[in-house]
Amino acid sequence: MGFAEKRGNYWRGRYKIAPSKHLTVVDESGKAIRFATKGEAQRAASEAENKYRRGDWRDPALGQETFGEYASRWYEAQDLAASTMQNYRRHIEEHLLPEFEDKALAGVLRTDVDLWEKKEKAVYAASSVKTWRSTLHLIFEDAIDEGLIASNPAARRRGRGKRAGRSRGRGPEKVITDALGILLTAERAALLSGRDDEFVAVVLKGYTGKRWGEIVGLETEFVRPGAFRVEWQLYELDTGELLRCPPKDDSYRTIDSTVWLSALVANHIARTKPTPCPCHGRTYVFRGQGAARTGGHQGAKLVDVARLAGVSTGTVSNVLNRPDRVAEATRARVEQAIADLGFVRCGAVSGHAAHWRRNGFATWLFTPAASGWYPKKAPQEARPVPLLGEPWPGVPARGRNASERADTCWLPIAKGLTPHGLRHTHRTMMEDLGTEKVLMDERMGHLDGSVSARYAHVTPGMRRRLMAGLTEQWEAALDARLSMCPISPVRVLNELLRARAGVQ
Repeated sequence: MGFAEKRGNYWRGRYKIAPSKHLTVVDESGKAIRFATKGEAQRAASEAENKYRRGDWRDPALGQETFGEYASRWYEAQDLAASTMQNYRRHIEEHLLPEFEDKALAGVLRTDVDLWEKKEKAVYAASSVKTWRSTLHLIFEDAIDEGLIASNPAARRRGRGKRAGRSRGRGPEKVITDALGILLTAERAALLSGRDDEFVAVVLKGYTGKRWGEIVGLETEFVRPGAFRVEWQLYELDTGELLRCPPKDDSYRTIDSTVWLSALVANHIARTKPTPCPCHGRTYVFRGQGAARTGGHQGAKLVDVARLAGVSTGTVSNVLNRPDRVAEATRARVEQAIADLGFVRCGAVSGHAAHWRRNGFATWLFTPAASGWYPKKAPQEARPVPLLGEPWPGVPARGRNASERADTCWLPIAKGLTPHGLRHTHRTMMEDLGTEKVLMDERMGHLDGSVSARYAHVTPGMRRRLMAGLTEQWEAALDARLSMCPISPVRVLNELLRARAGVQ
């Protein structure tokens, strides 16, 4: 039975948890509660003792661990795919710790989380903020399982907030194109890069629906007669390292290929004669462009500098490229780490890049090819691609005063189209051809867990009809391109147009 203990001008409640061991009634912060009367203290002590006996008691001191301390411990305990670990790390370091790092777990309230979400939405897309809140929710759920807190302040209560109907959490619709759009975008990408590789890659992506990492990670041994096997992908980590790992959600699959697409890729391999890359020792179908941006696996990496300096990789990048944005003390710490490790910054190492980088490919090749504009990239504003008018459809002007020497610029093919948008495009093209869902799911690497999907199976007839439909779309796109101009500055496309026109 709990009892009251006189302490000067107040009473405190005491209760027994073991022989010769007593605890004091405390509040949520772990501080002893001062009662005005003996009866109040005794009742509170008896209630606390009953909770302890029922197993409902929780040590208030446990919830005093800071969110930063627990989040660090939580992250280290995870054992997930490298891509997932990277995403969690980014969510925690860039969006959760700045707001909650020094707060006690038990001190984070639902109103704190809602206010943080409101501030984030004022700067970032709602879909991104939703993802970060999901990570926060997961961290607090695990803290509940450990008995550190009693409730989850990041949990959403139904029926609260603005009534948004179907628009709740809805992002912008994905931009897609068609068969002609794929062809024209591929031609422009090749003109921007000055080689045929990008033409083949963009067409391959548009007609197989492969993910970006699966295109970059396509090895020559998985290019087979009439098919492409998806066994691996190259996933780009924040450190710049390309990790060879299984495809997303273990979506191993064989993608049927049309005769013309298999020939296009086979001729590309025969022409480029790819050799094993220095980073993985594997022979990949596609190679990078331009100078290597790091020394490969030789010497210190960006992440090593970040760890030694105790900052994020983004901060190190800012010190290297935009030092005025970094506090002087932090900048000095990073510069000292660079000196201690002998880190060589981007672009200081010669050599050819073994693989494309997602951001570089999208920024300097794909986006300007699809939209006709280079995107905004500090310190430069968005600007049209400067072109020399001949031969059609125009060749990008290069070098100094390129914009002044330019004759024209490109019209948009599909403004807002991204490399991933070609995956959406391929699915839409299959829908347009009336392809059966079971075959579409197989090609895309999607898993349908419904009961009806258990009874649906892919047949040879389905495959033949799809290959015939994709071939028809490709030939129609070639005919449309041929009607615009019978030649192309891109060698591989020029050969295709000549063959289509019957020119020997």
